[in-house]
Amino acid sequence: MATTLLRKTVLTAAGVVATAGGIAGPAVAAHAAPAEKAAIVADRKSGHGERELDVRYEAQPNFYFCGPAAARNALSVQGKNIDVHAMAREMGTTEAGTNSINDITPVLNKETGKDAYKSVEISTPKADDKQTDKLRADVVKTVDAGRAVVANIAGTATDTDGNTHSFEGGHYISVIGYRDDGKTVTIADSADPNTATYRMSIDNLADWIATRGYSTS
Repeated sequence: MATTLLRKTVLTAAGVVATAGGIAGPAVAAHAAPAEKAAIVADRKSGHGERELDVRYEAQPNFYFCGPAAARNALSVQGKNIDVHAMAREMGTTEAGTNSINDITPVLNKETGKDAYKSVEISTPKADDKQTDKLRADVVKTVDAGRAVVANIAGTATDTDGNTHSFEGGHYISVIGYRDDGKTVTIADSADPNTATYRMSIDNLADWIATRGYSTS
């Protein structure tokens, strides 16, 4: 069975839900903590291929709101403060989660401007060099425009500190900055305020997004 960014979200605290095609959804966050807000990174730009945006971080309030929470955190870098429950209603989020990145992109456009965002799919099981290079360029372009990328990920990935982040049933995150001309990115993760942000190589992020997609300018 072909796997695309349109796959149905399945959210359970237990994690993976098996189907004939494999994992059946993008958004498990079994350890989601109560919402917390903080300005965790200042907008800065240097001459060394680096920029990070000021996100007003908020943790997701339950295990299935990672899609709305990622979009809310992403829009916060533009100075917008939109209630996560309002975002969930617009995305059609239920306890089964948010279906796909294609439910996120229209909401980002509604709040940012027509055609400000588009959905990009990485349909293969692992990102190739062309897909990774495109992701890198998209992150740099979007962040330089003062916006954040929202990505639908699944599986386990390792950050630059050697810590692993595992969402076998799927999850949504925001990409709020980059270093080294986009070779390393900064992620805002609504699942746990104790690990609200971390950095990851663009290669690892691309493979984390593989079989799913992301919203970018």
